Amino acid sequence: MFEISLLVTALLFGGMVFYSFSFAAVVFNALSPETAGPLIRRAFPHFYLFVLVSSAVAASIAFAFDPVSGAILIAIAITKILARQVLMPAINTATDAGSKTRFKVLHSLSVVITLAHSGQAFETTIAKGL
Repeated sequence: MFEISLLVTALLFGGMVFYSFSFAAVVFNALSPETAGPLIRRAFPHFYLFVLVSSAVAASIAFAFDPVSGAILIAIAITKILARQVLMPAINTATDAGSKTRFKVLHSLSVVITLAHSGQAFETTIAKGL
């Protein structure tokens, strides 16, 4: 079970890094803003769901042998629920309203949360792998 938790946590970390630094960047560089924006908006709920499910699965397994890692992973899942259900709609509303300042603040918060999640998933993966 340890190995499964480790693999799921590594998948979580890899997925977050890939989406944040590869997929989103490529979409905005390859497509016009009019096309890229709606595509990213449709992709984000799936990304958030991926993070939520994989962190919850890893947490449920990790609790059996590493309660600290389990707690960290469940915290990622819970905060991702809030980000998906509260923060993401607020970002979309700010975008639709043309409120650039509000968008920048909310988007920056989203980025900080994702970076924190990535860092914690990486640290948890390394801690469990050693």
